Amino acid sequence: MNASVPDEVVEALAAGKVVAVPTDTVYGLAVDARQPGAVARLFALKGRPGHVAVPVLIADPGGLAELAEASPATDRLTCRYWPGPLTLVLPRRPGVAFDLGGDPATIGLRCPADDIVRGLLARAGPLAVTSANRHGEAPLHTADEVREHFGAVLAAVLDGGRCAGRPSTVVSLIGGELRCLREGALAFSQLVAIAAGTEPLA
Repeated sequence: MNASVPDEVVEALAAGKVVAVPTDTVYGLAVDARQPGAVARLFALKGRPGHVAVPVLIADPGGLAELAEASPATDRLTCRYWPGPLTLVLPRRPGVAFDLGGDPATIGLRCPADDIVRGLLARAGPLAVTSANRHGEAPLHTADEVREHFGAVLAAVLDGGRCAGRPSTVVSLIGGELRCLREGALAFSQLVAIAAGTEPLA
């Protein structure tokens, strides 16, 4: 995670503004959920319904324990697929009061593989991030596409080249049951075997 991150991007996030960032899947719109009004700005810009929660990206797998309750299945999935295109919806730890939309008792987490965004996360802390497109439209894969689509409403665009991946697979581990909320870059059948411990991690 030695990729250089411009100070202006970190400063914009600290001021509660929306920035665009590359990930290992597609470009995302990011805010610091700890800043007042930041998530509301993200929802407005995205046109996202309030009941559809925004996930949080973390710099490394160890950051999960600060935000969510883990389980043996969680540990197996993160050991195999993080960093990578897997978003886990988990019970929140007490005291984690980010307003992310959706159920306030849960939180969606992902540790991305892209060095640039992980470098940003290491400096700025966990960020609420959703794909850089209007709700219901196709995701965007380059910084130029993001600039053309959103224009000057973004405080900054962190250019990481072309993001050629598919959106992450989103699974829920609420109540100890593994459920697929969106199949993306990873097949759900793979995740079932890893979570159950019936397939080796290596």
